[in-house]
Amino acid sequence: MKEGKSKILLAEDDTNLGFLLLEFLGTNGFDVKLYRDGISALAGFTNSIFDFCILDVMMPLMDGFTLAEKIRIQNKTVPIVFLTARSMKDDKLKGFRIGIDDYITKPFDEDELLFRVQSILKRVNPDQANKNRLIYKLGIISFDVKNQELKIENKSQRLTSKESKILAILAKSKNNIISRDDIMKEVWGETDYFIGRSLDVFISKLRRHLSAESKIKIETIPTVGVILSIKE
Repeated sequence: MKEGKSKILLAEDDTNLGFLLLEFLGTNGFDVKLYRDGISALAGFTNSIFDFCILDVMMPLMDGFTLAEKIRIQNKTVPIVFLTARSMKDDKLKGFRIGIDDYITKPFDEDELLFRVQSILKRVNPDQANKNRLIYKLGIISFDVKNQELKIENKSQRLTSKESKILAILAKSKNNIISRDDIMKEVWGETDYFIGRSLDVFISKLRRHLSAESKIKIETIPTVGVILSIKE
């Protein structure tokens, strides 16, 4: 896996949205730290180094506007994007006066957020954009998560979105068992018998995709979970 991932500060008090974005951005190659209120987010920013900030406007203890102002006192250039349920002109102008880079109005598409983050990073630091390609080395196989692509020598194969998500979960925790429920919740958002059967189908497909590397084994442990084993 490539090192030097861009680090994102995510301040979002909505638990479900916060964890959704944490997992989504993490899967797409970012190192994300989630904070539930403005005060803890400011403390986190003060005590660490971040390449990007995504701030909810309406948060407890300290709102996004105040947080952005305090971040700008410490750092004049770090990119800041607001997440907001409000689209009022005065709010947007206030944010831009503070020095934020963009607004995204809720509800929004995850891919839209990802593309905006990548676009801003590429603009402010062209070299930084190349750090966000998460690539796992699985023996002779190279797995590019962002592009959903497997490469074996000079041959490449594109995975489906669900195949890529499942493999990314397994590769991230290679040689460790991941529960079936955790995989289903992350990929499908819920668990039931039929989703479990779908997971079995995708696991079978991934075994075929990875069959060129004899050192790799995807094993289902009954009543426990799934493990991607790689012999070094």
